[in-house]
Amino acid sequence: MTGSEKDLSTAAVRQQLRQLDLLFECARLPQWLVMLAACAVSLLIWQDGSQPLVLGWLMVICMLTLLRIRVARCYRHSSPEQRLRPRWSALFYLGNAFSGLAMGLVHILLVPVDTFAVQSAAYAVTTGVILCVSIIYAHRFSAFFSFALPSWLPPTLFLLLQDDPTSPYWGLMGTTLFCCMLLAAAFINRSARRSLQSDIHNEALLHRLNEAHQQAEALNIQLTGEIQHRRQAEQQLRNSHDALEHRVAQRTTELQQTQARLSMALEASALGLWDWDLRTDEVHHSHLQEIFGLPDTRLTMQGGLKPRVHPEDVERVRAALIAHFKHATPYCVEYRVKHQAGHWVWVEDNGRAVERDSARRALRMIGTRRDITSRRQHHEQERLAATVFEATSDGIFVLDPQRRILAVNQAFSVITGYAANDVVGKALTSASTNPDTLATYARMRTTLLSHDRWEGEVQEQRRSGERYLQWLQLTVVRNGAGDITHYVGFFADRTINRQTEEQLRYLANHDSLTQLANRGLFTRTLAEATGQARTQGTGLALLHIDLDRFKNINETLGHAQADALLRQVADRLSATLSDALVLARFSADEFVVVQQDMTDNALEQLASRLLQILGEPIRLGDNDLIISASIGISLFPGEARNSLQLINQANQAMQHAKHLGGNGFQFYSAQLPTRSTDRLHLESDLRKALTDDQLQVHYQPKLHLASNSINSAEALVRWQHPTRGMLLPGEFIAIAEETGLILPLGEKVLRRACIQASQWLHTGPLAVRVAVNLSVQQLRQPHFAALVADILTDTGLPSHLLELELTESMLLEHSDSVADNLAALRQLGVELAVDDFGTGYSSLAYLKRFPIRCLKIDRAFICELDEQPGDTAIVRAIIAMAHSMHMSVVAEGVEQESQLAFLRSQGCDEVQGYLISKPLPTDAFTRLLQQQQSQADTPSQPSETLS
Repeated sequence: MTGSEKDLSTAAVRQQLRQLDLLFECARLPQWLVMLAACAVSLLIWQDGSQPLVLGWLMVICMLTLLRIRVARCYRHSSPEQRLRPRWSALFYLGNAFSGLAMGLVHILLVPVDTFAVQSAAYAVTTGVILCVSIIYAHRFSAFFSFALPSWLPPTLFLLLQDDPTSPYWGLMGTTLFCCMLLAAAFINRSARRSLQSDIHNEALLHRLNEAHQQAEALNIQLTGEIQHRRQAEQQLRNSHDALEHRVAQRTTELQQTQARLSMALEASALGLWDWDLRTDEVHHSHLQEIFGLPDTRLTMQGGLKPRVHPEDVERVRAALIAHFKHATPYCVEYRVKHQAGHWVWVEDNGRAVERDSARRALRMIGTRRDITSRRQHHEQERLAATVFEATSDGIFVLDPQRRILAVNQAFSVITGYAANDVVGKALTSASTNPDTLATYARMRTTLLSHDRWEGEVQEQRRSGERYLQWLQLTVVRNGAGDITHYVGFFADRTINRQTEEQLRYLANHDSLTQLANRGLFTRTLAEATGQARTQGTGLALLHIDLDRFKNINETLGHAQADALLRQVADRLSATLSDALVLARFSADEFVVVQQDMTDNALEQLASRLLQILGEPIRLGDNDLIISASIGISLFPGEARNSLQLINQANQAMQHAKHLGGNGFQFYSAQLPTRSTDRLHLESDLRKALTDDQLQVHYQPKLHLASNSINSAEALVRWQHPTRGMLLPGEFIAIAEETGLILPLGEKVLRRACIQASQWLHTGPLAVRVAVNLSVQQLRQPHFAALVADILTDTGLPSHLLELELTESMLLEHSDSVADNLAALRQLGVELAVDDFGTGYSSLAYLKRFPIRCLKIDRAFICELDEQPGDTAIVRAIIAMAHSMHMSVVAEGVEQESQLAFLRSQGCDEVQGYLISKPLPTDAFTRLLQQQQSQADTPSQPSETLS
């Protein structure tokens, strides 16, 4: 039970006890009034009534009076706990009822009905007493009713049922008086209850004040005792010896100084002291600004400090706290906390529980916390330095001021052959007896004394006796006073370095597969050759050789066989072009040759001979391959003015030779047809657009003519080019088809359209069937239908809300993968539509071969409906044919009201075009659907509602 519930329970018990006390305190006066009334009534009716009956009634009243007085006395002498027992209430209410009944019997048994004088006097006395007693008990309804009902109800009913002329009036008067008395009792009861509650509240306040007063008095007594004790102690101190006073004063001064130094040390160390009350979760913390960047204020562990602990450290800190609380293990943990400025700070926590309850649960914990970020960083730097010291390939050694070796790393032993135990503690001397080496060491010592650094080459000797060239660096380490504390030396084996440099230089300039010059060496050599040719007035020729259909070989035979082919090609070229200025592998399957001072005829003969040599069979494992090549030739200083133009022109000539069918050569000329640079840039940008999410999907609504509402749309891709702006599909789809980018592009558009359609389905405003155009390359993929199924599952889109648009050429392709994909798509429940119907092949057999749901009439037949009667007949025929085959019809390119009216009259199912709406971004299309939803009860013309 909570504290508030205990207070409420105590208040209720105190109120109940107070009410019982009031009842028993007031019980004596009502009983004596009843006794007096009984005596008075007895005197009034003694002559006219039955004297034995009157006497017996009077004796009953006297016995009730004595019994009630006895009960009240026993109640007063009982304890409060005993008073709350139910028997006291029962005795009180029972006595009340008997007393009321005795007074009521006066009217029934004792007062003669035919004597008005006696009747009025007796009724007046009894009624007055009953009124008084009832009012006295009115402060509690149960007491009031226990007396009033027995005293009023029987006589009133008795009088109302009498046949004499006066008794019913007496009964009516009794009923009236009872009602009035009841109203008065209700008012008195409410006032008494409020007064009682106020008294109880006041008593509680007085009780609390008394307790506070007693506590204050106890504290005053205790304080007085302490003051008295302090005065006695002071008196004793005053009576002590002067020397002792001096020592105490001196010790106090020292203690104050120590405390001051401790305080200053704590301030200087930025050591935070914390006190955690686990009952209230409050934490008192010093140095909050230094550690957390927070102002000094009260914090809570759960709300203020725990959220700042690094997520990776929370479990470790929690485990340390639980171990300390359960097993009293030392609490010392290092972890990261978030500073107010946003960075992470390493702190060290030390603490212990200083207060526990009877169940050994921790109630209070005190500890220290300090910022150890710098220490952690220093340790990390030391660890990294040690790692570098051991992991570096250079030999490192440390000397003392007398140049004795203190430490060496692993590389020292590897290079010199001397283990660390063999050299530590010994002076640094050369193992070589070469006079030049000894002279170098002598110059080194002299230089170090004046310049603190020396580096140079030294001819050294390994433990095995082998001599090697060593690059040595020595640095002097001094302390703050400028004295030498250490020497640090670094050395490297120059023999290995020189071999490595030569190998790297070769690899940097040659292709590792063919051992020919690489692009870098070729570019530099060509630039030098063009400069020399320009100076000397000579000519250069660049032959750009590209293997035909090498990609097919690579994909068919694998990379290993393709690499072997390139090595044999390189060997044949090297053998044939031994006199060339440079022969290089320019890229994967491209080679370049630079020749000097050759005529056009000589170049033609050279190119023909190269084609002939490359065309000879090449043995690769069990395969004999015959390859061909395309060669482009550019001349300097003919068309080209520099080396870069020479390369580009040779490449263009090679591309033209490949375009002519390959296995040939072409000289560059300005009249050669060139591939558009813009197209190449656009292809590169398209690849980047797929990864940078530059593609967008717009949606063109389809108007369902029967319901005059939008329930489907066609998804159309748009490219938001960073420099060219919004590009339509006609500007890049052809490039995507040629380069194979149509596969990732088509999948991205399909997935995005399904995600959006699913969102419209599940979050509103309404479900829309979305149509997506397919490429034949997508349909050729063996697992395309499985990909569509995965996308539908991932996006949560029902299959009937997806429509895939195909062209007639796709359906006429005799391919098992195409047929299997179409069957699988239909099995999934995906709708299939034929786009641009009527513009492809004339064969209509595919309409019964494949599960087509919809035909889309090409815009070429729609745009001239008003001018060309033939188009009208074709459109009418397509609609009739489709409906006869249970297919729906969609007309594209509707831009005029007359076109819409004609299509509606012919029973076309859906239309799309700029008359309905242009393709819209997602947000705009969603607003269009919301507008349609809001206007569903007030339909209007499509051109007015949807445009």
